Amino acid sequence: MSEDTIRLVTIGRIFRRRWRLLAVVALAGALLGYGASLVLFPPRYTASASVLLPGAWEERELLTQVNVATSSSVVDRAAGALDWTDGDGSELIDQVSAKAADGNIVEISGTADTPEHAQQLADRVAKEFVTFATRVAGGSTDPARASGPEALRKKVEETNRRISELAKAADPGQTVESVQARTSLEKLRSSLEEAMKKLEEADPATGKAGMVVMGNAVLPTGEAPPTRTQLMVGGALLSLLAAVIAHLTAARSDRRLRAEPQIAAALGSTVIGTVDVPGGRTAHRPRGGGPRARARRFLGLDTRWNTPAPLPSDEAGRQLRYRRVCARIRIQLPGSRGLLVVVPDGDEIGRQAAGRLVDEAGNDPHMRLVDVSVSRPVVPDREAESGALVVLSAGSWTAGDLAAIADACADGRHEVVGVVVAGTVRARPGRSTGDPARNATPALAGRGQATGGPA
Repeated sequence: MSEDTIRLVTIGRIFRRRWRLLAVVALAGALLGYGASLVLFPPRYTASASVLLPGAWEERELLTQVNVATSSSVVDRAAGALDWTDGDGSELIDQVSAKAADGNIVEISGTADTPEHAQQLADRVAKEFVTFATRVAGGSTDPARASGPEALRKKVEETNRRISELAKAADPGQTVESVQARTSLEKLRSSLEEAMKKLEEADPATGKAGMVVMGNAVLPTGEAPPTRTQLMVGGALLSLLAAVIAHLTAARSDRRLRAEPQIAAALGSTVIGTVDVPGGRTAHRPRGGGPRARARRFLGLDTRWNTPAPLPSDEAGRQLRYRRVCARIRIQLPGSRGLLVVVPDGDEIGRQAAGRLVDEAGNDPHMRLVDVSVSRPVVPDREAESGALVVLSAGSWTAGDLAAIADACADGRHEVVGVVVAGTVRARPGRSTGDPARNATPALAGRGQATGGPA
């Protein structure tokens, strides 16, 4: 796996063989998202109100109005008018947003802890925005000094009325002075009206100041994102993704040996043969009990997830493999007084294979089976043995582990005369008639390397 390309079949194998663990991890992620929704992201609601800006507006002017709508001048006034705030607009500045929509519309959004507060916030900010923008268009932000177009129009009307009063109060006679006075007043009235008309046509703010709030904000019916459901689903997916990445990272960084030549080179010997152990993936399970072991067994952590699917094998083929290994040992060590069969402690597949190999050999040659701890390997001193035979499963031990076993054998004055690699197969009923060797012929196809994989 460490040198293989990650494929979809690998991802599928993780889900198929570790689905219980992944389910627990996803559940933990969902609970974490639920906790985050309570502590870090409490429920929030968003309401929006629209303000229409009549007239012709350029894009930069609309952006300016958007910035005005979310400015502290507008938000502070809105905060002071709401009864559920303390009048400080700095707390609401992050809860108000605005954007320019099509048709010269500024959409103002307010976010709060309840739907009612969100609706009130959006409506109040929209109202204060229109008031503030109108005052700015009139040339003053002070309500007492506000003199917008409407106020100017009223002043013009008042001036016209005063001119009329002066014209009536003038001498009604036909003297030159009275005629000139009435003529001057009429010219003044005409000039004033013409100036007002030209001012309205020349000032763009006059045609743009009539902003209108397009109704009240709609009461929100759902939470603003991220909602509690989104946080729970996101937590579950992120946890699931992290678990899959952890499996792939562990597999690619695994350094346990799988190929027979690598195993033999680490032990400084040669591979005599390969044997099969029935049981499939369950054969990898270590011995032991207790709550921790039961939990690992329930989650599938006690077996390797990326071992290839075991091939079917009958008893005749398996027996023939053991006989051939014994025959090769007799040929390689003629007249041997005995062998020390070394099995790494915790290698259940290797121990089963070594036990059957000892039974199959009988006393020709005599074999003594010992378990050797990989962390601190110690091999019994040499007595009558002619060497050590290491029996193990592929994909379970690193080169350092095997080198430590080889050094322990050398310390005990045992030469590693051979290596037997064990693999798992799926047992199937054998044929009941005929010679076992003949029945096992289909099972004699050579295997390129022993099966196995990292946990």
